[in-house]
Amino acid sequence: MRDYVRGLLGPVGRKNGWQLAEFAGHRTPDGLQRLLAGSRWDLDENRNDLQEYVAEKLGRLDGVLIIDDTGFLKKGTTSASVQRQYSGTAGRTENCQIGVFAAYATSRGRVLVDRELYLPKSWTSDPDRCRAARIPEDRTFATKGELARRLVLRALASDLPIGWVTADSAYGQEWGFRRMLEEAGVGYVLAVPKSQQVIAPPYATRLREIADALDAEFQPSDDALTPRADTIGVISNRQTKRGQLNYAVPEVLQFQRRIRRYNADTDVPHGDIVALALDTWLRAKGYPPDPKPTCP
Repeated sequence: MRDYVRGLLGPVGRKNGWQLAEFAGHRTPDGLQRLLAGSRWDLDENRNDLQEYVAEKLGRLDGVLIIDDTGFLKKGTTSASVQRQYSGTAGRTENCQIGVFAAYATSRGRVLVDRELYLPKSWTSDPDRCRAARIPEDRTFATKGELARRLVLRALASDLPIGWVTADSAYGQEWGFRRMLEEAGVGYVLAVPKSQQVIAPPYATRLREIADALDAEFQPSDDALTPRADTIGVISNRQTKRGQLNYAVPEVLQFQRRIRRYNADTDVPHGDIVALALDTWLRAKGYPPDPKPTCP
């Protein structure tokens, strides 16, 4: 195993059995081929072991999960998922495989921690071809963005301490990917195309005014302000949607960062944290003295 891994990481032109064996000093590739063909591998368990090891040796609370895809140029048509498609590695359309990868980086080091093979529709629509390449029958088509979401959710559920997630515009432009990170309460830095539109809602200015007023009137206090049970009941049974507030509040308040931390400690949804905080503050100020919820 050690010789095989060293060959994969070493300056070997074509990483086939013969060249890897020659690089390792073996007379024939029999040993390496027996390792690959005869050993029983549980890839997911190996990944879990790797993530536990990385968390122990490199883990930091501000660790960054990096999502990106890369292409592997191939010849022929039998390698799993191979087809003519754009490869960022080559900078053009080539016959290749595409993989989506997750890397983990801290000030202590960086390492790949997970992977997903992109399987084009030309493969998922051809069961015989998949069967010949030993692709599991339950494997269906998934976009690169969907594969990236799987990687992120698995990483967040692992032992890896993750403070931030980053990716290029191929993933940053997907609203669903950004929304997933917000709901997970993890910080992110994502590139977006220059054509990406960001439109402030009509209530953004008013929210900013309210936030400035709260900041000006705030006085530290040791008194515990506990939300009332009727407020929690109203929130739990709401039918209305709530807009995002983070960009409408002065940055000096570190609003989004404090909400994420409270969400991580209590599992209270982000929007409910805002509603509870405003309700508690307004009640403490006496607005109104005894509110009576009205039903439509």
